[in-house]
Amino acid sequence: MIMQNRIHLSIAHLSGRELKYIQEAFDTNWVTTAGHNLDAFEKDLEVYLGNHRYALALNSGTAAIHLGLVLLGVEPEDEVICQNFTYTASTNPIYYLGAKPVFVDSEPDTWNMSPEFLEQAIEDRIKKTGKKPKVIIVVHLYGMPAKMDEILKIAEKYEISVLEDAAEALGSMHKGIHCGALGDIAAISFNGNKIVTTSGGGVLLSKNETYVQQARFLSTQARDIAPHYQHSHVGYNYRMSNVLAGIGRGQMEVLPQRVEQRRKINQFYREQLSDISGVSFQTEPPTDFYSNYWLTTIVVDPEKTGGVTREDFRLAMEVADIESRPLWKPMHLQPVFQDCPYYGNSVSEHLFENGLCLPSGSILTEPELIRVVECIKKTANV
Repeated sequence: MIMQNRIHLSIAHLSGRELKYIQEAFDTNWVTTAGHNLDAFEKDLEVYLGNHRYALALNSGTAAIHLGLVLLGVEPEDEVICQNFTYTASTNPIYYLGAKPVFVDSEPDTWNMSPEFLEQAIEDRIKKTGKKPKVIIVVHLYGMPAKMDEILKIAEKYEISVLEDAAEALGSMHKGIHCGALGDIAAISFNGNKIVTTSGGGVLLSKNETYVQQARFLSTQARDIAPHYQHSHVGYNYRMSNVLAGIGRGQMEVLPQRVEQRRKINQFYREQLSDISGVSFQTEPPTDFYSNYWLTTIVVDPEKTGGVTREDFRLAMEVADIESRPLWKPMHLQPVFQDCPYYGNSVSEHLFENGLCLPSGSILTEPELIRVVECIKKTANV
């Protein structure tokens, strides 16, 4: 019997270029949360993203969201609007600050925050609480840009700040502007499963240089300028290591290739699965949207597949030692957030119940992709 390696959903794809920067950190003895790699990695991100953004490398994307909310003035009992269809890291930092999440459902085009329900939520919260929400957290889900024109227009109308959760969207663009360079503040993740990685890490981005300076202060335990350790504010230990920033520098050199590879994988699946009735893909709207397709995702309609469900595909792939994953469980269905306000019409619930993430890592080989396709076709009786 021929043993086959497990096919993973999305794992790190290292190029080898990272080693020289890691070695530089060791050679110069800068293995702490300061050093040349950190400065250079932040500059690389600023140049790549453009649109006059300043970058601060942190130890996670979650830390970037947390600091972003702090900088935007979120305080206990404030309400923060958050996309309902997302990972819990988008929402947890709201609770860190004693604030209250208000969840807004998706629209069916990009699967991201519905501008229609966003405005409904704002108006209803003002009516019920007497004040507007403090911040809007919009997510670019699986690398797909949200409808930022409409969302930013609504935010401007009500004078509410926008925090982009672009954790999954490095390399994605809306109208030629990179995700992460559209809102007041943005967060990107460099976790090990992302399109580029620093093992663990993230970055806070803003066009407001003062915000980034404040975040730098807070992320290094908020130490006052003094010859001794003095603290007038509560700070956090959120800075990225200079060693891990070295990984990031090497990864940035191949980012365009990684985006191209993920998009090719997405196209491969579309072509190979086109003959399966009832299987559809998350798809870029016709104009202005460019996704890195961090993960290729499908929705399964059992009424068109002859009764074959999302779960049938997932379990068949698990037996074949292929990792897949249901789409995110909506936040308003999570036990920890079940009492929070929710505005929508169950788009995200439908996606969760019928959606599946396929193996999408740029490190995957063609034979591995063929294994995935053959397993899906066999399960669908095609």
